[in-house]
Amino acid sequence: MTIRYPVRVRAFLVGMMVSLLPLSAGAGPSDDTLVVAFSKALTTVDRLYSIQREGLILSRLTDDGLFFVDPDTLEFEPLAAASYTWVSDTRLDITLRDNVRFHDGSRLSADDVVYTFRWVLNKDSDTSRGAVIRGWLDSVEKLGPLKVRFNLKMPYPMALRDMAISIPLRKSGTYDDPRGGDQPLNGIGPYRVTQFDVGRRIVLERFEDYYPDSPKAGARIKNMVFRVIPDEGTQQAELLSGGIDLMMDVPPDVADNVSALPGVERLEGNDIRIGYLTLDAAGYSSPDSPMTHLKVRQAINHAINREAISRYLVRGSAQAIPYACHPRQFGCQADGPRYPYDPEKARRLLAEAGYPKGFSFKLWAYREKIIAEAIVSDLKAVGLDVDLRYVKLNVFSKMRNDHRMGAFFASYGSGGTADASASTGVHFTANSNRNYSGDEALSKTVLAAERTIDPDERRRLYREALNRIAEQAYWVPLFSYSQNYLLTPALSLPVSEDGVPRLWQAAWRQ
Repeated sequence: MTIRYPVRVRAFLVGMMVSLLPLSAGAGPSDDTLVVAFSKALTTVDRLYSIQREGLILSRLTDDGLFFVDPDTLEFEPLAAASYTWVSDTRLDITLRDNVRFHDGSRLSADDVVYTFRWVLNKDSDTSRGAVIRGWLDSVEKLGPLKVRFNLKMPYPMALRDMAISIPLRKSGTYDDPRGGDQPLNGIGPYRVTQFDVGRRIVLERFEDYYPDSPKAGARIKNMVFRVIPDEGTQQAELLSGGIDLMMDVPPDVADNVSALPGVERLEGNDIRIGYLTLDAAGYSSPDSPMTHLKVRQAINHAINREAISRYLVRGSAQAIPYACHPRQFGCQADGPRYPYDPEKARRLLAEAGYPKGFSFKLWAYREKIIAEAIVSDLKAVGLDVDLRYVKLNVFSKMRNDHRMGAFFASYGSGGTADASASTGVHFTANSNRNYSGDEALSKTVLAAERTIDPDERRRLYREALNRIAEQAYWVPLFSYSQNYLLTPALSLPVSEDGVPRLWQAAWRQ
């Protein structure tokens, strides 16, 4: 197979060629066009080559996979698949719907599914999630015109998740066409891409031949435009002037102020994202680190007023969390120790650990500086001398990946996945650069939970892992996040439980 990658340069040149076109587009119900602000530009509209949150939001409009995440239950349900059967722990048979069409009018078949997954399994294709898929998927084969078999390397309960979130279906031959990236995105979603100007905007049109029995069928709005507006103040001005209809991921203080103005409404919703502190229990950053002492880690847990931070800084639907996962995630049930806010107990534990006068350390952070500062204030109140090192994400990631941090504040969105594997699993497996515990037994427990499809056994294993994390205070679980949206009153938009908007559900108010 000849490998031809999606061409980013070509898209950039197209964007330059249309730079003289007017940037604004008609917004609102008058011309049935929903205009949405993106804070970050996409370099491609192909989800197979993008890991950005904006790419995920867009792909749920332009693409379908075999499965999707139900916005209400957060369960993985058939989408382009009509049905599926686990023949064994490592063999999955899927039957396709018989009326799914690509945007070019051709019908989806087993050949397209086999082509898509073999492309992802090919290391030379360099897809964004290829390494993950190759970790559990051995091969895929055609059983009939609309039937496909997946042969797994091992039992893997998140197979449906990966198919739902990471693998949009592509027409056979998409990437070995001699024209390569010159081809428009040919998806099977409820909207098709009609224009892509890198760094400026993406224009979509409702796909009228979208299969009517899809759980995503019935899109109400005909056109959507995504405008790249990095500056938050400019987004606000555009919303107030009618240049856009929707702002997403709005900070709570901005949402408070702008939503009080006429012509603006505010929506609040849940998010699977959680905030946490990681403490270097393994002593990777320094063998003499105080973080290697259990009582020090317990003291830090007791020192932080996570309820106050959740209520007054994160706000909305945010809540303090007790364990290393989001409460909405499967497997996030534990009965290990909890650490209520107790500064006196924190001081006592520090003294018992041999630090009656505290100690100095660096707390690294890259986002939500006001929250990081509140955490530092709480830690200083129990006698710790904390130097907040607030850096850009690339610096933060390198320091974390090199295991050079004694403690850091971060957040994780689990890719919108309501399963503990996407939080606990990611942070405590043996080969994760996010794992600062050094606990081999814990890593084995987490890995075992990812190698069985028995839900009861998975719950038991995650309970064991979460209890161990809490007992050893490897983390300071802080809070769940809340999503804020600002929008024109003419727009109706259901709020999903995982913080990822399903814009195909949007409609104009009558």
